[in-house]
Amino acid sequence: MEREKRNDMSFSRKRSFTFGAYGGVDRFTCGDETRPETAEENLLDSPAGDRKPFLPASSNQRDTELFEIIEKLQGSRIDEQRCEFPLPLKSQLLTIGADLPLILPPKLGGYWVDPPLQRLVDVSPTSSHYGFVPECYDIMERDREAKIYHKFFRSRYHHSFTAVDPALGHLVLSVCLEEEESKLRVILRMKECSLHGAFSVSLFPNIPSAVELAKMLCDRVTVSKFEVVSYLKAPELITTFDEHRVSPNFKFGVLYQKDRQFNEEDILSNNEESEEFKELLSILGETIQLQGFTRFRGGLDVCHGQTGSEAIFTSFHGREIMFHVATKLPFTDGDPQQLQRKRHIGNDIVALVYQEGQSPFLSDIIKSHFLHCFLVVRRIKRAEDTSETAYQVSVTAREDVPPFGPVLPDPPIFTDRALLREFLLTKLINAEISCYKAQQFSRLELRTRLLLLEGLHAELCTRSQCMMGDPSIASLPSSEGPRVVSEGSGGFIENFKRAIRVRSHSFETLGVPRRIGGSASQRPKAEKDGEGDRSPGPLPADSLGPSEIKDQASPQEDT
Repeated sequence: MEREKRNDMSFSRKRSFTFGAYGGVDRFTCGDETRPETAEENLLDSPAGDRKPFLPASSNQRDTELFEIIEKLQGSRIDEQRCEFPLPLKSQLLTIGADLPLILPPKLGGYWVDPPLQRLVDVSPTSSHYGFVPECYDIMERDREAKIYHKFFRSRYHHSFTAVDPALGHLVLSVCLEEEESKLRVILRMKECSLHGAFSVSLFPNIPSAVELAKMLCDRVTVSKFEVVSYLKAPELITTFDEHRVSPNFKFGVLYQKDRQFNEEDILSNNEESEEFKELLSILGETIQLQGFTRFRGGLDVCHGQTGSEAIFTSFHGREIMFHVATKLPFTDGDPQQLQRKRHIGNDIVALVYQEGQSPFLSDIIKSHFLHCFLVVRRIKRAEDTSETAYQVSVTAREDVPPFGPVLPDPPIFTDRALLREFLLTKLINAEISCYKAQQFSRLELRTRLLLLEGLHAELCTRSQCMMGDPSIASLPSSEGPRVVSEGSGGFIENFKRAIRVRSHSFETLGVPRRIGGSASQRPKAEKDGEGDRSPGPLPADSLGPSEIKDQASPQEDT
């Protein structure tokens, strides 16, 4: 009777722990470790003749084991997402006395490093190639043909036309006759790209029709008729669409990596700025107070101080640049991921890393769907017998990011502060423009262009019908104005948000049918309510929808 009572107590305790807290786990498990059967289980399973006296474990021992199991089973989410530096490599690096490279590629690949590791063997602070002066540092153009319409069409008399091609989708055509040069200039806007051509008038006995001109630029055009655009403010709408990828503003992250910091959490948790780091920040730009700042703010709060009180800002060849400096963004006690910092830096496309010490930067150490390129800078001594310093620079980017200039000098060392500033800022801008050609961003840009083109087409058609007095469409209040124009050009994320707003305005407010699955139909009710499929296709973060993009980041996506 006493033995049966003890058995019942054993089962009761076990069920209370495993079924009540962990949903029916019959044995204590943690990862790959399985806890051996206890003495109670042996007592229950062994034959009657083999039973031995049972000595229950002390209360303290049971409590200790219980809390160890709970701690392991309830491991934090950060442990699964943290990018730990490989331990064997880490221990080797800490024992090497020689200078280490600025960047190490990840073990699984996926990144390129410039200069390659094999070239770094000959890098020496006593090299005679200091003061490498390039002929020029050219800034890349993101879209060379974006301003053709503004340059050649806006100041001349011209016509625009719209059509919907069964295969190519929405088309917007602009035609301009340059009488002084006897040229016929044409732009055809499609979902993939815009095509531009200039034809001599002498080639045609009569001015070709809109359909003929469109087919001259793209032989895939199958429409038989274009509708003329009669809206007086159409040039403003068309200009905004053509230049939606052109922006004079850039934002970059700045990370501070101290010696022996090999993971994301340590780097993002740095608060103190050394004098050397402050000197580099002064090279990049000037320290500004965010409160009341009226120029490009790069998503930082300039009213309520929720993103810190200071930032680094600069103007560079007609462009405004805001730096998201990790040490100047808010620090949150008890948050090892520092999401208040990462929600800005993790949504930048390019970041600069300043190294203090000899610890290399691992290319994929910062987990982000957006960050595609890092410029790493390390301060070094030019020679042993002098106090003059120099800066060594290295670049790493994801493998689908094409190379970009300016070319690193050989060796990649700078002694002149002005030259270093010119190189770094040009390299950062070109890096972001080049990153847009990566697969993830190119897909998002294509989707954004498609949405903006749909909005432009709907706006032009509806406004033109109102202009012609179509009774089926009520006249729009002038106070609304063209939505596309009022937004202006912006950054990468801003363009997508504007595309969503323009599509919502064009299809919902104006009641224009929307094409779904290749056919024109009204939008489903769920999508009108904001619950439909409004994602832009394969985003950098596949689950990132418009609401997350509007907030600049979802911490779960960034981490």
